[in-house]
Amino acid sequence: MAKLLDKQRYKCALGAMQTVQAIERALPVLHSGPGCAQKLSESTGSSGYFSPNIFPCTSINEKDVVFGGVKKLRSTIDNALKVVDADLYVVLTGCIPEIVGDDSGEVVSEFADADKPVIYAPTAGFKGNNYKGHEQVIDAIIDQYLKKSDKKEKGLVNIWADVPYQDLFWLGNLRELENLVRELGLTPNTIFGYKRGIENIKKIPEAEFNLLISPWVGLSNVKKMEKKFGTPYLHLKTLPVGATETSKFLREVGKFAGVEEEKVEAVIKEHEDYYYYLIERYADLFLENRVINKQFTIVADALYTLGLTKFLVNDLGLVPATQFVVDDTPQKYREEITEEFKKLNFGIEANVSFETDGYKIHEEIKSHDYHGYPLVLGGYYEKEVTESLKGNFLNISWPVQDKVVFDRSYVGYSGGIRLIEDIYTIAVQRFN
Repeated sequence: MAKLLDKQRYKCALGAMQTVQAIERALPVLHSGPGCAQKLSESTGSSGYFSPNIFPCTSINEKDVVFGGVKKLRSTIDNALKVVDADLYVVLTGCIPEIVGDDSGEVVSEFADADKPVIYAPTAGFKGNNYKGHEQVIDAIIDQYLKKSDKKEKGLVNIWADVPYQDLFWLGNLRELENLVRELGLTPNTIFGYKRGIENIKKIPEAEFNLLISPWVGLSNVKKMEKKFGTPYLHLKTLPVGATETSKFLREVGKFAGVEEEKVEAVIKEHEDYYYYLIERYADLFLENRVINKQFTIVADALYTLGLTKFLVNDLGLVPATQFVVDDTPQKYREEITEEFKKLNFGIEANVSFETDGYKIHEEIKSHDYHGYPLVLGGYYEKEVTESLKGNFLNISWPVQDKVVFDRSYVGYSGGIRLIEDIYTIAVQRFN
């Protein structure tokens, strides 16, 4: 019997067009039915140089299902190269061409001698969600564009973290991770966002190591780069939010990169001194507003659920109820991620549920005794259920519909302060 999935928090793999869009002057070329780009795009922050409304698309129809759509794909790529001024063209396939057997990769190979690079990623929806599609795009860059380099730039670090646009804070998070790495005397290299386009992509094989901040997304990519380019990787599962995890982050990166311990500790001390100065100024507020100092729930992908759980427990001393991971984490990663939720201060362990059905998540939230007003950090879907429990709600994960985010971040020392501001602003508003 078919089952209904209510309020899932991801898109089909073709949503990886947003990964391409986040690379400056990279253009998605869609081999799909009409309307996919519009349905999969975000309504906030997704216009820019190339808008989803102008992505070249084959717009295949019933005739193409019968006779194949490779001719249409060939002409679409050819015309895109002539008409659209881009640095990188990435062909993404939808469900229909892969079901009928179009050899999109063969068509793309015909453009190997084009003036601009054209690559291909199979992103049919039935192959996975947009988290997997993101990995497919990075794989396409590794396999089809990059070549091994004998040159290694000392201190150069490739940083991989958020899935662009799926996380509305992706740009600010990456910039803050860059800042933290730079303070250690290293040179960060990312490929997403302003002035981080094709030239930064070319540097990827020259890096001393890859730094992956993610419980699972991107792990297959850095392993592939280790095999192809001989580039080692440091895998940190926890997004560093607030003082506790950011200091751990700096120590682990510094140790892996061979940075002098004295330098690492000096950077940490400067940040922690200011961080705790700000915390001390509002200590009375934290103690007086004990209505939220009971239990909390996070509903987000693995990156945010794990990172924010550690922050709320270790930095703010809150108690976790069940935490929900909603990115359809592959089964092979779940045990290790579950163990991470047990690595909290004060001997606290958090129960984690890998659940994609919004109805089941909401039923569990409603049935739990939070011993006071619940604090729920999640997608906009959680707003109504939190209000029904008279709780405090903060929209931090997809879908984000109650805020506009340019380059704001919850990463690092400053990001932790921003998150505290957001949480306690909501808390104090209920009394005014």
